[in-house]
Amino acid sequence: MIRLRRAIRGGTVGVRFTLLYAVVFLLSGAGLLGLTILLAGGASQTQAAPDNTTTANAAVEERVRVLEEQLAAVHTEQNRQLLIGALIAMIAMAVVSVLLGRALARRVLRPLRTITAATRRITADDLDLRLAVDGPSDEVKDLADTIDELLERLETSFDAQRRFVANASHELRTPLATMRASLDVAVAKPDAPTATVVLADRMRTQLDRVDHLLDGFLVLARAQHGALADNAPVPLHDLVTAALAARPADGLTLTVDVPESVVVEGSPALLARLVGNLVDNAVVHNEPSGWISISGHALDGVAELVVETGGEVLDQRQVDRLARPFERLGAERTGSSGLGLSIVAAVAAAHGGRLTLRARPTGGLRAAVTLPVASEALVAA
Repeated sequence: MIRLRRAIRGGTVGVRFTLLYAVVFLLSGAGLLGLTILLAGGASQTQAAPDNTTTANAAVEERVRVLEEQLAAVHTEQNRQLLIGALIAMIAMAVVSVLLGRALARRVLRPLRTITAATRRITADDLDLRLAVDGPSDEVKDLADTIDELLERLETSFDAQRRFVANASHELRTPLATMRASLDVAVAKPDAPTATVVLADRMRTQLDRVDHLLDGFLVLARAQHGALADNAPVPLHDLVTAALAARPADGLTLTVDVPESVVVEGSPALLARLVGNLVDNAVVHNEPSGWISISGHALDGVAELVVETGGEVLDQRQVDRLARPFERLGAERTGSSGLGLSIVAAVAAAHGGRLTLRARPTGGLRAAVTLPVASEALVAA
């Protein structure tokens, strides 16, 4: 009984419905069989008592006694057979009850399974889809309509967020360009004071940082909410080579082992930003005379790019937060925008992959990105 209760509480809804229906059917059948046996037993015990006054002699009495014993034996055998038949019927009813309970549970839960399968197919990129369940106005349809309303609110919220990030980033570029042009005009004057030139150089540096931050916002918004319309095969080796050319690892020991045969599928621009951010993070957040190891391989349709660096021992709990926007480690990282690894995570997720960050036991960081390998048909095309 205890195990049955645990199975009912810990099992799925289908298992609980099956057990519930089976128990109800079994108890109903057991009650019916018990009532049948009780009535049969009472009928078998209802016998006419012999009237001694009508017995003429001892021979007749003996004959009546023998007949009564034979009749009692027949009744006993009938009761035994009835009990055996009842036990067999109970076993058969138990099996049938489980089967019928399972069938009824599947029938009752079929609309819920349909809703679950349809909901799983809806992702952040297609929130415009709806369940649109037809049928009578019952609890199941109310649940489906509630999920559709939730999807509509999520779609509105995601669209508003995407528009705000994109519009804000574009609108802010105009005053930044105006400020940069004003600085150039002020510095270009022949009688420009030295202090003005120094201040202009500092302002340009800060403007470049803000421009880089806005560019990161745009890439992050596109990776999180945009469709990958420019899908193409991209060699992983070429992405790494271009990223290293844009960010030279001067003073660092560099090891690269990425086969040219590893070709991933996705947006070339977003994938280039992904690899560039990984390389940039490894170069900028490294120790003097440190090292960088970049390796890649493909297995079972999945390519993995691993970038490892040396350094001090990091706390894994802090490393787990690096994929969030504006998260940094230590005071030496305050010069970065804090969007690099969050963009890597968003781009990887948009391509059906993921970013995994691990603190190396001997010090430093290990960043691994999985991406889908390009199909042979796409590469041939």
